[in-house]
Amino acid sequence: MRTAPLPAQLLYGRLLATTVQHLLGDGPPPQARLRLVDGRTEPLPLERWLGPIDAADAVVLDRATPPVLDIGCGPGRHSAALRAAGKPALGVDLSPVAVRLARGRGAAAIARSVFADVPGMGRWRTALLLDGNIGIGGDPAGLLHRVATLLAPHGTALVELGAPGSGTYRTRVRLEAPGAVSEWFGWARVSVDGIGRIAAEAGLAVGETVAVEGRRFASLAVAGPDRSSRRIVPLRTRDPVGP
Repeated sequence: MRTAPLPAQLLYGRLLATTVQHLLGDGPPPQARLRLVDGRTEPLPLERWLGPIDAADAVVLDRATPPVLDIGCGPGRHSAALRAAGKPALGVDLSPVAVRLARGRGAAAIARSVFADVPGMGRWRTALLLDGNIGIGGDPAGLLHRVATLLAPHGTALVELGAPGSGTYRTRVRLEAPGAVSEWFGWARVSVDGIGRIAAEAGLAVGETVAVEGRRFASLAVAGPDRSSRRIVPLRTRDPVGP
């Protein structure tokens, strides 16, 4: 009998809860993966998301100027680390389970879409889109445009990107685990050589890019109310975003 697909945030929450139990010594880890609509699959790094920040995370968070909005915060390792460092931060995530886990680590977090009413609109100095969260909604230019409205004048988005040549594209994905699948939902991938045009569409300027331990990040700057003063740094894209 075929299992009915679950809402993605519901299955994600269940997988996080199962992983927590495993880390506490109760049961095996969940065999969870992400399936792209073209058939490719990737493991979900749930234990990493539930663990402490690593060296690459630390480099990025050191560049974050508070207050910080952590978009798609998951179980809150970035928001919790920022708070421990004395930097006020708020995490937003669709999963109530993820939000509860984030709060349990000492982070401030709310269960909400980034496209809904987010507190502090226009006053955040830094927004985080890490762990692939540039893909939220399947429209990276639209997501970055929304982020630009949340940032303060001269604010910065810190975005994790794919490796050069890895592709910039829209897709659909679902979560899978033994006996359960989620509904398909829109997602996107953006490579470091594909961010220039997408940022420009959102009115953001690409600033510093860094590579740390095999991960790549870029800062995208809001130049302030005078949009004419924004300097767009062009980066060549090999794979245009498309449906």
